[in-house]
Amino acid sequence: MRVLVVEDDEDLRFAVVAALRGGGMAVDEACDLPAADEALFVNDYSCVVFDRMLPSGDSAEYVQGMRRDGRTVPVLFLTARDTVADRVEGFATGGDDYLVKPFAVPELVARVRSLCRRAEAPRSPVHRCGGLEINTARRTVHRDGVLLGLTGKEFAVLEVLAARLGEAVRRAELIESCWDELTEPNSNVVEVLVSQLRRKLGDPPLIHTVRGVGYRLDAESDG
Repeated sequence: MRVLVVEDDEDLRFAVVAALRGGGMAVDEACDLPAADEALFVNDYSCVVFDRMLPSGDSAEYVQGMRRDGRTVPVLFLTARDTVADRVEGFATGGDDYLVKPFAVPELVARVRSLCRRAEAPRSPVHRCGGLEINTARRTVHRDGVLLGLTGKEFAVLEVLAARLGEAVRRAELIESCWDELTEPNSNVVEVLVSQLRRKLGDPPLIHTVRGVGYRLDAESDG
């Protein structure tokens, strides 16, 4: 899940971004509509969180233009405007959800995750591989019936591998899906995290290195 947060209030933006990253999402941020427009041109997002009123304009009008252009990325508006008319207007201009400030951060994370899932093709929430059971709806992982404690980022990487069970997933794809634009592509973040995952998943190994490509989740060994 890769999310864009567009918010001009620096403190609020920091809190929202931190909460979403803590929930295992890759998050980019923008402080105005021109920066958001550039990010949306360059990247594909599962969801965009817009502050409703920005110094550069009303984000609802921007989203209305997005919809006219055929862009369907789910949008959640954050706003202090809490009348029924304001909420109706937000939906009418192409918003998918509407959260009034102040809001509970766990609720924001849950709503964004729901919108991200809506953007994905329908698929089973449960993946199984060699005694491993990954439930993407409950965000739980068991191996041989034992619940494993994964971090949000570890779960995010495992979820991508599970969705492509038995296939090689490029390292660049994992970075694009699970990290944000601040991640240095040549850093070893993927290698470090996969090493942590392997330790937590236990033996026999289920995550295999595909040399020159990336990683594969598979119950079959390479030997």
